[in-house]
Amino acid sequence: MQTEPVGPAAPEIMIVEFSDIRAALADGWRDFRRAPMLGLFFAAVYVAGGWLITWAMTAQGQLWWTLIAGAGFPILGPFIACGFYEISRRLEAGEPLDWPGVLGVIFRQKDRQIPSMAVVVVVFFLFWNFLAHMIFALFLGRATLTNITSSFEVFATPEGIAMIVVGTAVGAVFAGVLFALTVVSLPMLLDREVDFITAMITSFSVVTHSPVVMLVWAALIASLLFVGMATAFLGLFVVLPLLGHASWHLYRRALA
Repeated sequence: MQTEPVGPAAPEIMIVEFSDIRAALADGWRDFRRAPMLGLFFAAVYVAGGWLITWAMTAQGQLWWTLIAGAGFPILGPFIACGFYEISRRLEAGEPLDWPGVLGVIFRQKDRQIPSMAVVVVVFFLFWNFLAHMIFALFLGRATLTNITSSFEVFATPEGIAMIVVGTAVGAVFAGVLFALTVVSLPMLLDREVDFITAMITSFSVVTHSPVVMLVWAALIASLLFVGMATAFLGLFVVLPLLGHASWHLYRRALA
């Protein structure tokens, strides 16, 4: 790997290659196999959240908005992944994987910089839902008397197709920006004593230094999350630990 410094006070940025993604996935799978119960526990938190959102929307007769909330739900994934980061960090350092120790570290993050990043992530999630509602109103506002939950043919109209195209494009840009700001910053905040602004800038620098490889990594994350969510969230019991542990190892390869 080649290296490029981003500044005297910043961590040294490594040029990420496709081989690093393959190695990170292999290391992530190894970590999951070494600590399966912890991995399944943190995945269960995310899956339970997905079920809760689906239940709440369905109970209110808002099945269509379940799709919108589901599309934005992966935005919360990086923060949930902190549990996986700590497991991989301990395995890497040879530290014990006892439940009190791992959960204690996660709990103590409330006094560090990760809650500030959590606010950024949640604001993105809420703003995504606001934009989704606004895009829906712009294109299908005249169809307000139509029951969207049972009349899906409205999405086959020119207005419906345009809404899907625009919504997908806006969502992709939104997700891309958040990915660039969090892909390295969250494991970095768990690992190092830095402020969340520095962590976000460093994360963005990693993406801009290796844009093609990181774009592939983002697409892989999105694809695997989609597959996991399409199975009533059950696939996330495997997908989340794999991606969470792999993200830690890619972070370690991205920064010297």
